Amino acid sequence: MINLLIPIKNKVQACFFVSVSAVFIQAQTLPPPAQVIQSMTVVNKHFMKKWPDPATMLPGNRPSNIWTRAAYFEGDMAMYFITLDTSYYNYAVRWGTYHNWGLRTGDTTKNADNQCAGQIYVELYQLDQKAERISHIKPCIDSVVKSARVNYWTWIDAIQMAMPVFTKLGVVYNDTAYFRKMYSLYNYAKATIGLYNGTTDHLWWRDTTFKPPYTEPNGRNCYWSRGNGWVFAALARVLDVLPLTDSHRSEYIQTFTEMAGALRSAQRTDGFWNVSLQDPTDYGGPEVTGTSLFTFGMAWGIRKGFLDSANYKPVVAKAWNGMVTVALRADSVLGYYQGTGNQPSAGQPVTLTSVPDFDDFGVGCFLLAGSEVYRLSVGTTRIFNNKEGLRELKPEVQISNKAIKVTNSNGTRISFVIHDLNGRQILRKAVDHSAEIRFASIIKRGTFIIEVEKAGKILFAHKFITVN
Repeated sequence: MINLLIPIKNKVQACFFVSVSAVFIQAQTLPPPAQVIQSMTVVNKHFMKKWPDPATMLPGNRPSNIWTRAAYFEGDMAMYFITLDTSYYNYAVRWGTYHNWGLRTGDTTKNADNQCAGQIYVELYQLDQKAERISHIKPCIDSVVKSARVNYWTWIDAIQMAMPVFTKLGVVYNDTAYFRKMYSLYNYAKATIGLYNGTTDHLWWRDTTFKPPYTEPNGRNCYWSRGNGWVFAALARVLDVLPLTDSHRSEYIQTFTEMAGALRSAQRTDGFWNVSLQDPTDYGGPEVTGTSLFTFGMAWGIRKGFLDSANYKPVVAKAWNGMVTVALRADSVLGYYQGTGNQPSAGQPVTLTSVPDFDDFGVGCFLLAGSEVYRLSVGTTRIFNNKEGLRELKPEVQISNKAIKVTNSNGTRISFVIHDLNGRQILRKAVDHSAEIRFASIIKRGTFIIEVEKAGKILFAHKFITVN
């Protein structure tokens, strides 16, 4: 067994390439984990410095618990889970506390945008089970579950805003009613009003107004980048925690992998995606929010074994390297950032120096992407051993060449995940007290990684070699 420590606080020096071939090679390669962390850190620290009080009202005198800020905190929490930097956790707690863990229009809202904050509230509840953290989102979602209506999600952004909330609550309460209602809402958008073109293009129309006969200037279907990014990211976030026994899990996976194939074909040579996925003449150019969401989903899909590493890792590497070299400005601000809207023409022109109407959700998308690129890079290059995580849970891990045994002395529910060096998941198992897995039944001879997680937070990871 080999244990290595990654110094995630190392400063990363800029690299300059003197030949086109060197730049191309770099674009196809994942950066080292510390470099990914560095890029994420400068963006998030700049944002937090600009908004030191997370309760500050947003443009248009809007409260900060609207969907744009909730989407930012998805990324902020994703960064916390990989760094354990408590400043990110505390920032999110201050935000939730200020709003009394409430939703923009109250507990009876059926608007998915207003429910998005619940994703963060539930994550924070899982880390510290204070009842007030879900005192509003649970009754809100419960009212949707009890409703006979299934037509609440009529635009695809809603799938990302609300779908993970249902999944997380279903996991917390071990209640499949959340999963069943979630599928009914999702299927209404996907099949009943037909927003997913699963026959030919394997992409989503933003809402019914963009379905045929509506076309792009080049005559093709209009598939908005960020809208498809919302769905792609939502499927990843749902599948990441949805029980393996869920009856619709295979359908979610099929749609996810179909979308991945279509998106892989639509990637630009510079690593980005256009705001219009099938018409580069309709406000074509780099765009960072859709690109971030696709990068997040693909990196997650590779790590979990749903996407082939050989085909998709170069796509992820090119996308991430494109964003940090082209869109990440010297002042730590993301350029090529499309503001709020519903189609390619929204917020134009989108340039390196253009200023979006809301500067938060794009940062969240970028941090989500970075969190999975980091995990993918760690899983294929280095292993870390977080001693703080060990002190927190006090689990005992015994690894031999035949079996692994995890004993969790304080009884806190944790999960351990085994994957290979390509990030392909071999096993995931939840542990309340202790568990033993014999390698002969699940893996062959080789080198593997075990990660121990609590509520999605990676506490430590070990690389080990089995010689069956």
